[in-house]
Amino acid sequence: MLDYVDLEADLSEEERLVRDTAREFVDEEVRPTIGDHFEAGTFPEDLIAEMGDLGFYAPNIDHEATANLGERAYGLVMQELEAGDSGVRSMASVQGALVMYPIHAFGSAAQRERWLPDLAAGSAVGCFGLTEPDHGSNPSAMETRAERSDDGEGYVLNGSKTWITNAPIADVALVWAKDRSAEGDPVRGFLVKTDREGITTNHIDGKLSMRASVTGEIGLNDCYVPESAVLPDVSGMKGPLACLTQARYGIAWGAVGAARDCFEAAREYATDREQFGGPIARFQLQQEKLAEMATQITTAQLLAYRLADLKERGDLRPQQVSMAKRNNVAMWRDAARTARETLGGNGITTDHSPMRHLANVETVYTYEGTHDIHTLILGEDLTGIAAFE
Repeated sequence: MLDYVDLEADLSEEERLVRDTAREFVDEEVRPTIGDHFEAGTFPEDLIAEMGDLGFYAPNIDHEATANLGERAYGLVMQELEAGDSGVRSMASVQGALVMYPIHAFGSAAQRERWLPDLAAGSAVGCFGLTEPDHGSNPSAMETRAERSDDGEGYVLNGSKTWITNAPIADVALVWAKDRSAEGDPVRGFLVKTDREGITTNHIDGKLSMRASVTGEIGLNDCYVPESAVLPDVSGMKGPLACLTQARYGIAWGAVGAARDCFEAAREYATDREQFGGPIARFQLQQEKLAEMATQITTAQLLAYRLADLKERGDLRPQQVSMAKRNNVAMWRDAARTARETLGGNGITTDHSPMRHLANVETVYTYEGTHDIHTLILGEDLTGIAAFE
């Protein structure tokens, strides 16, 4: 895979092992069937437990059930999984960064004991309920509410969430809701088992992007949860936003993996495909495309590696993650389109990855903060003036 400025030469032995393990998993378990899953609109659920066995879920949190890897090693896992397909990376990212991370960071000892081992192993699946039908980019305006139950020993949840990865196959949903029983209606996190009465997790059909991913809705209709379901150590939007920062970090790395996969497909095709008496890679137009892709991928790779260093030492700011998510996903979008052009008509089939990556990137460009919202986050950070209030 493209590594033009030899960044991977500085990987530790453990990081090389992690990268190679994830890459081998993708080559052997994802690539052979992912095109079929994309066409069928299904997720390869048989891979969930195997990804758990390999330690792909939240490997960067410090817990006895996880791999306890560094931040760069975690990024490499996300990079390799997205090179296979965004649906695979997204499943692991939601499971780890959006469900296991908040349980570890904000949960009780009992919640960590109950859920982290099963989620890490892939024997349980989690989902993250923040986005609502009428509230996407402005999650603080959520309408989902929690109110104290009549017995005073739990909460009753009402509301709806949408575009929720893993929801239809999840065993537990981390639902963010406004606590109407507390002063100021603070946002709280609730661990809701999906077999409880009053919760539904319907499948969203008709997607033209991220087709090899399970996406659904969460409906809450007088759904009772006990007090023990509440994340005790966080209140307000700090909780869900901290989770999103973790996930966006992984996306910045994943975008590099998907773009590199597009580049490699284009380079291989250009050197093999013969027209007018020789490989099309000899033409200046094709070489310009490859050179530009390689340059932009390398730039994004450098940004991801720098974020890993900042995160490792505790200096990473959410705005820096916004820059990486925004830049790297936009770069991937351009690389996928350019790679598809290089493959010509053959590039529109599932026999080659760029068109699938191009379809998937439209989701990643939008979710976990749209490109435009991250632009405004950076604008506020650079000027001190918020454009979205």
